[in-house]
Amino acid sequence: MYDPTLHRYPDPHQIPLKQKFCDFRNVGCPLPVVPSKPLSPENLFLGVGADECIDALLRAFCTPGREKILTCPPTYGMYSVSAQVNDVEVVKHSLATPGFGADVKGIVDVLASPAGREIKLLYLCSPGNPTAKLIDPAVVKAVLAHPTWNGIVVVDEAYVDFSPAHSSLAPWVTEFPNLVVMQTLSKAFGLAGIRLGAAFTSPEIAKILNSLKAPYSISSPASALAAAALGEEGLRVQREKVAATVAERKRLVGELPKIEGVGEFIGGFDANFLLVETLDTAGKPCNDVAEKAYEMLATTRGLVVRFRGREHGCTGCLRITVGTEEENTALLERLADVLKEVRK
Repeated sequence: MYDPTLHRYPDPHQIPLKQKFCDFRNVGCPLPVVPSKPLSPENLFLGVGADECIDALLRAFCTPGREKILTCPPTYGMYSVSAQVNDVEVVKHSLATPGFGADVKGIVDVLASPAGREIKLLYLCSPGNPTAKLIDPAVVKAVLAHPTWNGIVVVDEAYVDFSPAHSSLAPWVTEFPNLVVMQTLSKAFGLAGIRLGAAFTSPEIAKILNSLKAPYSISSPASALAAAALGEEGLRVQREKVAATVAERKRLVGELPKIEGVGEFIGGFDANFLLVETLDTAGKPCNDVAEKAYEMLATTRGLVVRFRGREHGCTGCLRITVGTEEENTALLERLADVLKEVRK
């Protein structure tokens, strides 16, 4: 249906929409931090997907060819891609294995080293992609309390709505001026097509990010759809869909290990996907089995998973998205069939 307002430019500030985001997150957060005041629109930057938030932070705070960012593999690849585009070096300090916990001592030591002075941003993915595991809030607090490093800690919470209630660190930004918490409507809200991401942060950082972006980057249709998603009815639908996904995740956790050739879940259970080993006939995690299974599923069974075996700590691993009941039934049947064939 034609919208008679579309001949006008969209609202460049999006204050009502930002307030809806804040209301959505002003419902509790992890201890040990208890915010003294609620989030408000001045704490928010809205971008064209969370990827614009990632890029905007790099452009705002890193000098090309000189300054660096720190990431903790295995993690979301766009941090490195955006850094390359902006001529910013990536320093990597891997998550601890087994378990993929954040190595807080190692991170603190890297930031305290002479090279740490050149690191301006630390990107932490929570829940991790592909680990599906939340970062311990105590780790984030410890880095924020670093005695010598005063860069920016960026916590990417794209999948946080599949985690236990009140897992988001977004309310913490009112207490820590160098914390940024990124979120998106692409995952738990199922609105990847409207390209809308958010970065909760201090008013000072939000002002910088809002000043450097294009003035009308969020279209009126995208804003209207986002506002509806964050309204009462939209949130009811979102909660129902998330609950169904969590139930199916529990089902896959119970059923996948019954398939011959499937090993351990080596990540967490806090996202809408699982990271699981595939095994050779000797019972060892095997990249050859995982990659062949991935290729066969995609080319002959009409089903796409992610091969992640070449990433740190992920030997033999597939990242499997939790789908609908029907999709998951098909996954279980076709994965069993494919593993039987590739493990001959």
